[in-house]
Amino acid sequence: MTKTERAAHIDRRLAELYPETPVPLDHVDAYTLLIAVLLSAQCTDARVNQVTPALFARASSPAAMAEVPVEEIRAIIRPCGLSPRKSQAISELSKILIDRHGGRVPADFEALEALPGVGHKTASVVMAQAFGVPAFPVDTHIHRLAQRWKLTDGRSVERTENDLKKLFPRERWNALHLQIIFYGREHCTARGCDGTVCPLCRELFPRRRSAVQTRK
Repeated sequence: MTKTERAAHIDRRLAELYPETPVPLDHVDAYTLLIAVLLSAQCTDARVNQVTPALFARASSPAAMAEVPVEEIRAIIRPCGLSPRKSQAISELSKILIDRHGGRVPADFEALEALPGVGHKTASVVMAQAFGVPAFPVDTHIHRLAQRWKLTDGRSVERTENDLKKLFPRERWNALHLQIIFYGREHCTARGCDGTVCPLCRELFPRRRSAVQTRK
């Protein structure tokens, strides 16, 4: 298969396997999604979903969160790791949302990426999942699978994102990035498949016999 043919096959098979694409992080609006995604850095979605109920019971809006002492935020989110940095970012961005955005999460990449603790990936998740704007956030699963499927050379996360955006239809980006994550967790894990084991790897590369080395 050519790269274009592989992309089309992947798109079709993942749509069959995962016709529904629920957002893995529990949230009720753009703000709670933003906080949940920020907390998910170097932390599992499952752990975040265990922590956020207590946090959002204490404060679920920028105005309410801005009134919570940073030390209290830190104590609640400690199980997610990196709590000193994340708690400070949550407090600061909540105040910025009030001061600069009328207490609302902006549906704008540049404005989101200007917030403390919010990088391009976090902004992309919020734009895609909260506002329905086509984006292709690349996490470790997507970065790994895109290399195993020879859709990118994996030189950088930015390169992977750009390569995937060129290969897949824009209207499929939001669902597809979740479908790849679901597949990576269920079938093509870091240790469970080396590029030769899972169903899609075998379908795409039936003659492949050696492991695929991926860049982190």
